[in-house]
Amino acid sequence: MPSFNKVMMIGNLTRDPQVKNLSGGLVVAEFGLAMNRKYRTANGEDKEEVCFVDCAAFGKQAETIAQWCRKGKPLFVEGRLKYDTWEDRLGGQKRHKLSVTVENFQFLGSRADDASGFGNAGTGGAHPGTTAPNMFEQKPEGQPKSDGAERPAGGRRGRGAKQNAEQPFGDEKMFEEADIPF
Repeated sequence: MPSFNKVMMIGNLTRDPQVKNLSGGLVVAEFGLAMNRKYRTANGEDKEEVCFVDCAAFGKQAETIAQWCRKGKPLFVEGRLKYDTWEDRLGGQKRHKLSVTVENFQFLGSRADDASGFGNAGTGGAHPGTTAPNMFEQKPEGQPKSDGAERPAGGRRGRGAKQNAEQPFGDEKMFEEADIPF
């Protein structure tokens, strides 16, 4: 019988991500996410309930979440449920825990939320004492800034022009005003 295990949540981090290095060099970031639900009872009374979920991200996602996310910041998480069982060391009782393994995530909020900043659309943000990256200007480490030498003949990028594989983000315009059809 087919099965489907998919979770999508938007919530606020309950604590700063805790980073661990597993054997083999794999990085894991563990954090909690809190989701609020507001509703009105049959009596007309406004109520609010909170759901707390433990999450774990691995690899590059773990590094990114640990670098840019802090307690209280909003985050969209997409992942799968994981059910762990174990025996308690002290009492020998069987314990269990339901958590989410992060498969994808998206930063929410804005950089103006507070002094620590937070990125829109996954572009990152800045913590005090750091510079906020701009994905449209970011270059791979060790790569020189573009001086426009990669441009095709005519100085403009054509529709079929190849982008230099060593420079994923160029400094030049992708289009000019005359290219806009209105």
